Amino acid sequence: MSKLGTLGARLHHGEVGYDFVKNRKIWYGISILITITAIVGLAVRGLHMGIEFQGGAVFTTPKNMSASVAQAETWAEDASGHDAIVQKLGDGSLRIQIAGTDTQKSDQIKEDLSQKLDVPAEKINADLVGPSWGDQIANKAWQGLGIFMVLVVIYLAIAFEWRMALAAFVALIHDITITVGIYALVGFEVTPGTVIGLLTILGYSLYDTVVVFDSLKEQTKDITKQTRWTYAEIANRSINSTLVRSINTTVVALLPVAGLLFIGGGVLGAGMLNDISLSLFVGLAAGAYSSIFIATPLVADLKEAEPQMKSLKKRVLAKRAQASAKGEQAPADADEAPYADDETEDAAAAVVGPRNQPTSRGRGRGRPSGKRR
Repeated sequence: MSKLGTLGARLHHGEVGYDFVKNRKIWYGISILITITAIVGLAVRGLHMGIEFQGGAVFTTPKNMSASVAQAETWAEDASGHDAIVQKLGDGSLRIQIAGTDTQKSDQIKEDLSQKLDVPAEKINADLVGPSWGDQIANKAWQGLGIFMVLVVIYLAIAFEWRMALAAFVALIHDITITVGIYALVGFEVTPGTVIGLLTILGYSLYDTVVVFDSLKEQTKDITKQTRWTYAEIANRSINSTLVRSINTTVVALLPVAGLLFIGGGVLGAGMLNDISLSLFVGLAAGAYSSIFIATPLVADLKEAEPQMKSLKKRVLAKRAQASAKGEQAPADADEAPYADDETEDAAAAVVGPRNQPTSRGRGRGRPSGKRR
């Protein structure tokens, strides 16, 4: 078995682990800092909306043009009086985007470009996009996002509970804010492809979160019938047991997206790929982070505010203090074996010791083996 596979098995069985929930204030602080940076970038720089949203004209030249992107950009701006975006396509043709132009003005721009580029005007293809069409796309995107959010919250509230639904909602808002903020800071153009990518990453983010929540729901069934682990410790165990799976899923999803972004958009100069690949890349990474460091720790905070969970935590800590006073070891970490209720606790402890290792009978009934921490 590979090292990663061995690590995954050890994490799943609780033999090793990292206390994500205990350090949740650190993760909250990091997320707040990143979110504030994204909001500031969005407020200061704003989003660079494509012509699909603000209207304008797109001119496409014939293949194998000798003019450079910089030259074509200068000529287009001089002809239109507006900022222009020029991209060189794979066949050597130029795609020139100019916002804020109407039909009459686009004809004049087309004539000026044909003279500068030394190309007959009839060979330059011009497509006009009205601002009303862009408004319709934006409204439909917001409607789709709103409906998606409502359905997600309802589903999670029914399948799990409202606290998990709230935590997942916060994680999704976290992912959207970071992705949009990165777009503002980088200055990439926002197109319908960006919107598609943004809606797509919400599904990936939710998938990782639901995987952890499902494990947490299973492990916390009848949690109040035992006095060995708190809710936060079991939540931490759920994160560790699904950690390698989440990492593998994210890495596999990021590899082709990284190829689109860095190779297709960067090396090959296929700028249109940046529209969707950047939103996917940032969103997938943020979604994996939020499912591990935000959603589940937030659920633990919400649950441990309940009177039942507070009472359970007091009983667990009291039992550990009593065991410590007697010189015994009480399991204190969610990295150890799954809990049993009080009626079967002693019997289970005789068979399963800490880290799922058999316990010697000579050490006493129900007393785990191993050194004290």
